Amino acid sequence: MPQKDSMTFFMENYWNSMDWQDWMDDEFANFTGTPPTEEYSPCRIDTETLNKYAVVVIYALVFMLSLLGNALVILVVLYSRVGRSVTDVYLLNLAIADLLFALTLPIWAASKAKGWIFGTPLCKVVSFLKEINFYRRILLLACISVDRYLAIVHATRTMTQKRHWVKFICIGIWALSLILSLPIFIFRKAIKPPYSNPDCYEDLGANTTKWRMVMRVLPQTFGFLLPLLIMLFCYGLTLRTLFEAHMGQKHRAMRVIFAVVLVFLLCWLPYNLVLVADTLMRLRVIKETCERRSDIGRALDATEILGFFHSCLNPLIYAFIGQKFRHGLLKIMAIHGLISKEHLSKDGRPSFVGSSSGNTSTTF
Repeated sequence: MPQKDSMTFFMENYWNSMDWQDWMDDEFANFTGTPPTEEYSPCRIDTETLNKYAVVVIYALVFMLSLLGNALVILVVLYSRVGRSVTDVYLLNLAIADLLFALTLPIWAASKAKGWIFGTPLCKVVSFLKEINFYRRILLLACISVDRYLAIVHATRTMTQKRHWVKFICIGIWALSLILSLPIFIFRKAIKPPYSNPDCYEDLGANTTKWRMVMRVLPQTFGFLLPLLIMLFCYGLTLRTLFEAHMGQKHRAMRVIFAVVLVFLLCWLPYNLVLVADTLMRLRVIKETCERRSDIGRALDATEILGFFHSCLNPLIYAFIGQKFRHGLLKIMAIHGLISKEHLSKDGRPSFVGSSSGNTSTTF
């Protein structure tokens, strides 16, 4: 038997002296939290999957655009009391959700640059806000799809003429989002992993893999899959009805809504698909390798940034596609003397798009 060199002897004793599997089951063992395949061949921990300075610049850009754009959306909807519809109320809540999320971006940007230096209380609060607004956005979009479906396919006035029902629905969305986000608030804390910067992450204690699966399946099911299926069903039937009836005016009224949903899917679908791949790797359905784990870590970081971009894109959709939003914004500027009333008259007041369900047109 050849003699082992001193370095090999030291490393083997070092790994054998540790309860390596228990340590690796901790959420900081690697970026995605997945235990290693080989007990004594752990993958190198690399939490900096993207250039942190580039990420900080992106977060700052999204923060400024989202803050300005969503504030303008809220202002226009609140000024448009006369023609405000059920969908407008949902879009107002959507803008509020995006605005609240944007307010946390400076903190996330700082954590990307220096690690989590803000302690556990702020870790819980900003993570809670991020999770709540993730749920609220897609649940509101699902409600908009149901409202459009009832208004156009069934031509019902039940949901659109009784405004107080919309308030209760929005309150219900808030409550459901709070409940679904509670695990994040409970388990998040500031922790200093070995040989890495402090992080804001879930501390699940014993049975880490089991609890992490629960926390992964929860948002993927209730926060993405079920609302997505509702939207696909409602908009599929709505589009079929519009095309069969040749209602060109309503086609134009639906452009903004379809654009909002499409942009949401483009921003968040990649992230959720990567999460599915990561979940399958955790469950050992997909073979785990160090290279694959690293690739998934980078993909999660990159697609999450794409998802963050969503918070500033809706106002741009309203500005470029929504004629009534532009008119409402110009009207506010004219009232405050920022532009002349002649300029407002040249823009022209777009007519509200009526529907068989009553006041269901959108401000945008």
